[in-house]
Amino acid sequence: MSMTLGGLALVVSASVAADYPERDVRMIVPWGAGGGTDGIVRKISNLAEEPLGGTVYVENIEGGMSANGLVQALGARPDGYTLIALTYDSVVTIPWQGMLAGYDIDKLDLIARITSEPDAVVVPEDSRFDSLEALIEAAKAAPGEIRAGIQNMGSRTHLTLLQLQDQAEVEFKIVSYPGGAAPQKEALLNGEVDLALTSLGDFESLISAGDARGLVEFTDVQSESFPDVPPASELGYDIQMGSFVILAAPANTPDEAVTALEAAYQQAYDSEEFQSWLVDVGVTPNWLGTDEVEDWAEQTQDELFARMDELKEAGLIGQ
Repeated sequence: MSMTLGGLALVVSASVAADYPERDVRMIVPWGAGGGTDGIVRKISNLAEEPLGGTVYVENIEGGMSANGLVQALGARPDGYTLIALTYDSVVTIPWQGMLAGYDIDKLDLIARITSEPDAVVVPEDSRFDSLEALIEAAKAAPGEIRAGIQNMGSRTHLTLLQLQDQAEVEFKIVSYPGGAAPQKEALLNGEVDLALTSLGDFESLISAGDARGLVEFTDVQSESFPDVPPASELGYDIQMGSFVILAAPANTPDEAVTALEAAYQQAYDSEEFQSWLVDVGVTPNWLGTDEVEDWAEQTQDELFARMDELKEAGLIGQ
C-alpha cells in the first residue's frame, strides 16, 4: 500500500510540475482592504501573474488579528492554489497568546518574506505636536488624556506603545481599531485620536497628501523614504519594533508549486516597477527566499516571545 501511495504522490508531483497553475490562485490577506499589507500584496501579486503564467486574486478575510484568515488557509487543500500573507500578528501575537488552538507557523510552508517596516508615531498634519519630545512632554503634563490609536489590544502596535510608555514614563489613553491600518487612518482624520501607532508605509498616502506626518520610527536606521522622521535610537529610545509581509501556503504544498511561486514572486519583487513603488510608499524591500525565511521566522519568534514574557512578568501586558 505504501508503495502505491508513494507512486501516486510522484504522479501528482509530476502533474503539478507540468501544469501548475491550471486555475486561479487565491491569495488571502487577513486584514481589511485599503491597509498597508493589502496594498503591498496586491501590487506584487499583480506583477507575479505574468511570470507565474496565471491569475492571482486577493481575498480580504478580516478579524481575530488575522486568525480568521489563518483558519481559511489552514483548512485549504495544500495544492498551491491557496496562499496567505502573514504579518507580525500571524507569526508572533497569535501563537504567543494561544489564540488559535494547535496553530504555529510549522503548519504553513513559508515561501518568501518580501518587506519589513518599523512602527512609527503618526499625527495629523495640523497636530500641536511637532516632535516626539513635544508629545512626551504633553503626555507627562496630562496623564491618560492624549489618545493613541493602535490596532488590536495585544497586537504589535500595542506592544510598541507600551514600550514607549515604559521608557518615557508616560501614559496615553489607548484606543484600539481592529482590522489593520485602514480604520486607524479614518480615526486620525476624523479627530478620534491624537496619534496612531503603525508604519509610515501604512500612512504614506496621507503623508504624501499633506494630511499626516511622522514623529519617530522605532528603529535604529534612518529611513530613506522619510528622511525628516528620526529613528527612535537618535532620540534616546531603545525600541525596535515593526512588521513584515511573508507569503505562505498550507503545509505540504507540492515543492514544485512552492518553487514556481517563489520564482514568480521574486521576479515581481526584483522588477523596477515594484522597487520604485516601494520607495514611493515608504516600505523597505527585504527579500528572504524559501531556504532562509523559515529560520528567520523561528528566530524572530524566539526573540519576541522572550521579550513579551518579560513584559508580562513586569505587568505591562497580559496573555
